[in-house]
Amino acid sequence: MFNKILIANRGEIALRIIRTCKEMDILTVAVYSTADKDSLHVRFADEAVCIGPPASADSYLSIPKIMAAVEITNADAVHPGYGFLAENADFAEVCQQYGIKFIGPTPEMIRKMGDKVTAKETMIKAGVPVVPGSDGLVKDVKEGQKISKEIGYPVMIKATAGGGGKGMRIVKSEDKFEEMWDSARKEAKSSFGNDGIYVEKFVEEPRHIEIQIIGDQHGKVIHLSERDCSIQRRHQKLVEESPSPFMTDELREEMGKAAIRAGECINYEGVGTVEFLVDKYRKFYFMEMNTRIQVEHPVTEEVIDHDLIKEQIKVAAGEKLTGENYIPQLHAIECRINAEDPYNGFRPSPGKIESFHSSKGHGVRVDTHVYAGYTVPPYYDSMIAKLICKAQTRQECITKMRRALNEFIIEGIKTTIPFHKQLMEDKNFIEGNFDTSFMDTFRLNERD
Repeated sequence: MFNKILIANRGEIALRIIRTCKEMDILTVAVYSTADKDSLHVRFADEAVCIGPPASADSYLSIPKIMAAVEITNADAVHPGYGFLAENADFAEVCQQYGIKFIGPTPEMIRKMGDKVTAKETMIKAGVPVVPGSDGLVKDVKEGQKISKEIGYPVMIKATAGGGGKGMRIVKSEDKFEEMWDSARKEAKSSFGNDGIYVEKFVEEPRHIEIQIIGDQHGKVIHLSERDCSIQRRHQKLVEESPSPFMTDELREEMGKAAIRAGECINYEGVGTVEFLVDKYRKFYFMEMNTRIQVEHPVTEEVIDHDLIKEQIKVAAGEKLTGENYIPQLHAIECRINAEDPYNGFRPSPGKIESFHSSKGHGVRVDTHVYAGYTVPPYYDSMIAKLICKAQTRQECITKMRRALNEFIIEGIKTTIPFHKQLMEDKNFIEGNFDTSFMDTFRLNERD
């Protein structure tokens, strides 16, 4: 087992990892930018190293600075969390070269699944269903139009290096194709430095359902059931739950087997998530694989009663998996609490938190790094907390979430709590009648 782990991240996920490390008697090192000097992950780590100014490129994305922190603290492993360098194969490779364990998959696995075109080709070979579309990158507009006509509109133009909805466009007719093509390429180039584009059939009325997997260094891969992430805005998830209200036992078995095949075909090591689109006929298609811990991992933790970060660290240390595939017996829902104004287009709302009271009670969990007096910086992702509730049934879980949201008080900045309160009262959400387009028609009531 490791002696000391450096957490190459910030905020709630860094604090989350620190807690598990302490429970495993592993020393921790926090890294932080000058904007995060008052963050709780800095306070609770055994050691903390400032790695630069607020800009991510000069701090949390700087591989030389993070490796310098590893060296001066004598850490023997790095946990990347999610975001930043978590799926950066070059970073994993540098760790490997210097004999530092990167807690996650190998650089080769990250590269194989990080490029969407390569990932799709890998899944086809593994027998995992994929969305019909181009065989690899599309070289120009004419080829894209030809492929789109063959598979039928609507189609989705996607950046091969994409993520978070960047470089993605829905094209409903041929006359709009060239305009959308140019727009997607331009955004992909500016966001990822790669304007490679491919085309897929647009799946109508899709659910976004993902399967959590974990693989050890000895060839074993298991799945830990599904999460439904269909409530999202501009491809950014807002609410996740497990099990999915759309799931059947048969579909869970089929998707679970497909996710395991996806992991086995690359000898996957660590925790990962295989993401699928599921149409209204319950046909599922591989979308992408995230080779890291997910923001929404607590949803799975609550229904399986296991610490996924702990399992991730144990696998990285070479231990064998002892569990088997899991079928959830409880229900869990996670609401992402963002520093955003839902009444103003979810505009970011950084600033000082004047008062902070988090929800408590049986089956209620809050993962956060903020507190009264903390100033939310404007430089990073706007998520400041995750509220997770679990109960015996979905209806009980929704009722508990309503109570927990009403107890959650954050003053001084705008948050998405009012949105979540209304969502938990929405008839379609309560009945499980939603897909990824839900937010296109959802309208907030008057301010509380």
